[in-house]
Amino acid sequence: MFKKILIANRGEIACRVIRACRDMNIKTVAVYSEADLDALHVRMADEAYLIGAPPSSESYLCGEKVIATAKKSGAEAIHPGYGFLSENAEFVRQVARENIVFIGPSPTAMDAMGGKISARKIAIEANVPVVPGTTEPLETYEEAQRIAVEVGYPIMLKAAAGGGGKGMRFVAGAEDLRSAYDNSKSEALASFSNDEVYIEKAVVRPRHIEIQIFADKHGNYVHLGERECSIQRRHQKVIEECPSPINSAELRAAMGMSAIKVAQAVDYVGAGTVEFLVSDETREFYFLEMNTRLQVEHPVTELVTGIDLVREQIRVAFGEKLSFTQDDIEWKNHAIECRVYAEDPENNFLPSPGKITRLRVPQGNGVRDDGGVYEGAEVSIYYDPMISKLAVFGKTRAEAIDRLRRALWEYEVGGIKTTLPFFREIVEDEEFIAGNLDTGFIMSFNERKKKREVDETTRDLAIIAAALANSGKQKTVVNAAEQTASRWAIAGRTAAHLNRL
Repeated sequence: MFKKILIANRGEIACRVIRACRDMNIKTVAVYSEADLDALHVRMADEAYLIGAPPSSESYLCGEKVIATAKKSGAEAIHPGYGFLSENAEFVRQVARENIVFIGPSPTAMDAMGGKISARKIAIEANVPVVPGTTEPLETYEEAQRIAVEVGYPIMLKAAAGGGGKGMRFVAGAEDLRSAYDNSKSEALASFSNDEVYIEKAVVRPRHIEIQIFADKHGNYVHLGERECSIQRRHQKVIEECPSPINSAELRAAMGMSAIKVAQAVDYVGAGTVEFLVSDETREFYFLEMNTRLQVEHPVTELVTGIDLVREQIRVAFGEKLSFTQDDIEWKNHAIECRVYAEDPENNFLPSPGKITRLRVPQGNGVRDDGGVYEGAEVSIYYDPMISKLAVFGKTRAEAIDRLRRALWEYEVGGIKTTLPFFREIVEDEEFIAGNLDTGFIMSFNERKKKREVDETTRDLAIIAAALANSGKQKTVVNAAEQTASRWAIAGRTAAHLNRL
């Protein structure tokens, strides 16, 4: 087995990989920017090396610096985590040229699945259902107009070169197409240095469900079931769970086999995720894209299947066979994960960087927190503001929700705004509890919240008005009674005086 691995990442995922390596008695090497001098992953690793200035373009995205550090430290392999260099095919080629093992798929597989349009073509050739739309980038606005009519509104405009919601626009009708087209191309260019966009039919009330797949270098392919990822803000996931509330053995098997077909089509090796849109009404599913890396939400799959995905990544990269077969995999629990971000939910989830002045992490049965910070740590303005992933599990979804409710109330983060208050409201929402989820959940949740607040305000005003009105009546009655009593008292005193006379 590897004796030393470099983790080309930071934050909670770097800490997660370090822990897996420690379980396997593998030495770890951390890299860090000037902004992360006191970061938790730096403190946890056996060795740590400064690789540049705070901007990721001068540090974590500098493949040459990462590779030079790996050679200097004697690391035999590089684990990329997710984000940064994790899906950079050229970086993987550079790593291979230096006789260092990249813990992930081949650059060929990355290239094939890295472009959404090329991935759609591969899925079609593999006989996997895809959302109706284009298989080539749009060349002109006029072409977009024609195809939108052919596909039928509503449609989605998407960036061909990337994900994370960048360059994505929902278009309800022809009147919105021009601005959406221009904005989509502009954002795609800014985010990926590529302004190519394409069209997909918008699935009404879609669920975002993904399948975790794994493959080794010996031709073994398995899937580890689904994750429900429908609760999103700005097309980025914030709550994930396994299994999906609409889980059925038949749907899981069908989606799992489709995901494996996609992976086999590109000779995939390692951990990967095939994402689908699923119609909430018909349960029809459509290939969306493939992420050629470990996912943020991998803990919920681990909690349900009992399989350490990071450990398995390392074993497969070393050349070992998968430690399990498809028949070995069981889904025994229900797990839910919340991404705890340093963001202000009341201000459109804008980042809230700063110093963490207090931190109390929830504990107890069925609770796991994959964190990357500590009390006194600084949440930097330079990087993704995720501070941890809170995951819980129970025998049933209801039990998992109960544990999540308890864990969220235990969780305390001081000094910055976080998404914790938002999650505390979500777990009390009737639609969430019922499992009625789709990618528009947060929008509909906010509408329900606003209506509830209006109703509560109206009710409170009605109670106050009634109380004031009742108070006025009582005062009138009291005054009348006092006057009546006074009149009888005067009459009584007058009668007594006359009797004495």
